[in-house]
Amino acid sequence: MSSDTPGGHGPPGQSTPLGEGEAEDLLHGICFKTGPPRIVGVELEWLLHDREQPRKPVSPHRLRTAAEAVRALPLNAALTFEPGGQLELSSRPAASLMACIEETAADLVAVRDTLDTLGLVPAGLGVDPWNPPYRTLREPRYDAMEAAFDRCGPSGRAMMCTSASVQVCLDAGEEEPGPLGYGRRWQLAHLLGAVLVAAFANSPFRLGRPTPWRSTRQSLWADLDPLRTLAPSGQLPPREAWAAHALDTPVLCIRGEKGPWEVPEGLTFRDWIRSGHPRRPDRADLDYHMTTLFPPVRPRGHLELRMIDAQSGDDGWLVPLAVTAALFDDPEAAETVYRTVKPLAETAGAPSAPRNPLWVAAARDGLADPELRAAAAVCFDLALEALPRRGATARVQDAVAGFRDRYVARGRCPADDLRVLLTTGRDRTPAHAKGTLS
Repeated sequence: MSSDTPGGHGPPGQSTPLGEGEAEDLLHGICFKTGPPRIVGVELEWLLHDREQPRKPVSPHRLRTAAEAVRALPLNAALTFEPGGQLELSSRPAASLMACIEETAADLVAVRDTLDTLGLVPAGLGVDPWNPPYRTLREPRYDAMEAAFDRCGPSGRAMMCTSASVQVCLDAGEEEPGPLGYGRRWQLAHLLGAVLVAAFANSPFRLGRPTPWRSTRQSLWADLDPLRTLAPSGQLPPREAWAAHALDTPVLCIRGEKGPWEVPEGLTFRDWIRSGHPRRPDRADLDYHMTTLFPPVRPRGHLELRMIDAQSGDDGWLVPLAVTAALFDDPEAAETVYRTVKPLAETAGAPSAPRNPLWVAAARDGLADPELRAAAAVCFDLALEALPRRGATARVQDAVAGFRDRYVARGRCPADDLRVLLTTGRDRTPAHAKGTLS
C-alpha cells in the first residue's frame, strides 16, 4: 500500500525539534492504528528482463525508457522503480481481497502490454539468477543506503539492485484481545512469516550459480545489517517493543538540503535526539527514519509483511496475497492457524527473526523442513476453507489449490522447480503457470 521510497516528509531540520517522549508517543500512535480489519493491499516488485535474452542485463537506457512508458499509464496503484531498475506497484488500500486482486490484475495487464512493446517482461523472481547488482538510480537516499550497507558486506547492494518480493499489507488489528487483536496478529505475523518464506521461496540461484538457499533473497536480508532488518524483541508488548526498536536502531543517514547526505556510524535515533548533533531531529526525520527500517514485519499504521519472494507466472503473486489475507482476516482461520504455528515459537529461539533457527531453516530448506511442511499444509487447507467466506472467486481458489497440490502437499516450493530449470533446462511448470524465465 506504500513504497519504501519516501515522499512528503518535509524539508530536513526545518520544523520543531523532537523530544524523546514525543517520539515514543508518535511511534505508538502512527505505527499501530487499531480497528477491525477492513482493508488489504499488496506491493509487487518485479525484475525487468529482456524478452528474448533474459540472462542479458538490461541497459540503463532501456530501463529509463521503460520507466517513462509505464509512468504514463493511468494505473490504480502507485508506481516506483527500485535502485536496480526493479518495478514496484503498490496497490491502494482495498475494501476486500477481491477488490485488491482485481485492481492489481488490471494494472499488471497494462504494465505487461507496455513493457512488451519495448521487448521487456516483468520477471517474478526473488533474486535475479544471473546478473550482478548495478544501481541505476543515483539519488542521495540510495547513495547513503549503499554506503551504510557496504560497511557490512556485499548483501546490501545485492538486495537493493537484484531482489524482488510480494509484500502483503493488512490492518494492524483490533484493540481488544482475540484472533483479530493487534497483539495476536503481530505475534502471528512473525511465526507465520517463516512458513510464508518456506512455502513461497523462489530464489535458489545468484550470479549464475546455485546457492545453499531456496530463498537467497531472505538470506540477503538477514545478512545486510546487524539491527535494521531484525524484528523487535518479543519481551515487550508490540507498541512498546516497536518504539524501542525504532529509537535504538542507528539512523541510516541524516538528510541535508543537498547530497551527499551524512551517513553516521552507530548513531541511534535516540542518541540523535539526546545529542542534537549534527542538528536536532524533527518529526520529518522520524518519519524518514521509519522508511529505512526493514524488519520482516513493519508496522506503518498497517502491518506490512515483507518476507515473501516474488512469484513467477501471471497469477503467481495472488496466491501469497490470498493465503495471507484469508489466514489473518477470517476470524475462524486466524484462531486455528495461530494454534497451529504457536508451537513453532519453540523452534524459533533467539535471536529475533529473520536470524533465528526457524527463519534460517525456512530460507535454506523451504518445505523440505518437516515442521514447516506440516504447518504449511494446515495453513493452506485453512486458507482454502476461508477464501469463500472472504468472497474469493473460483479463479483465486483454484490458484491457491493448485499451488497447494503442486508444492505444499509434496514438500516443495517454487525454488525447487526453478533449480531444476536453471541446472538442467527442464521446465516442470504447467503451461497455465508459466512466467517469463527461459
